[in-house]
Amino acid sequence: MKIGIISDTHDYLDPKIPELFKGVDHILHAGDVGSPWITFQLEQIAPTTAVMGNTDQGLTLKESELVELDGRKFLVHHIVDPRELSDTVKERIKRSKPDVVVFGHTHKRFCQILRGILFFNPGYSGKQRFNLDRSVAILQWQDQGIQPEFLPL
Repeated sequence: MKIGIISDTHDYLDPKIPELFKGVDHILHAGDVGSPWITFQLEQIAPTTAVMGNTDQGLTLKESELVELDGRKFLVHHIVDPRELSDTVKERIKRSKPDVVVFGHTHKRFCQILRGILFFNPGYSGKQRFNLDRSVAILQWQDQGIQPEFLPL
């Protein structure tokens, strides 16, 4: 199973994304979506689950989503500090026991296993600004385990 991971679009969907996500089975958007148009466009590529980011006022998205894909649990939540979890995130992890926590907000790529859970941030995918690297990612399970791939924009 191939899962497209995106975050921090801030109401901009890079024209490269449909091609980069071609063939994914599901897309997870970790917040700061910008507008319903973004999720609509992603839905044209694959089923999409998105969460509310700190700049998504007015959108009808949840703060967190738990999605099970191919027998693995993904907790999607916008603001996560993997090294110092908030009480809210700790409780959601305790309750849902995810295999992967997908997050955004920092605009920086992150891929590390902590406390037996993969914490994953695909990086920033909005319009170019502040010399930020822009990227999305694909997570794919294979016999040897999970294969993360960051895709520059």
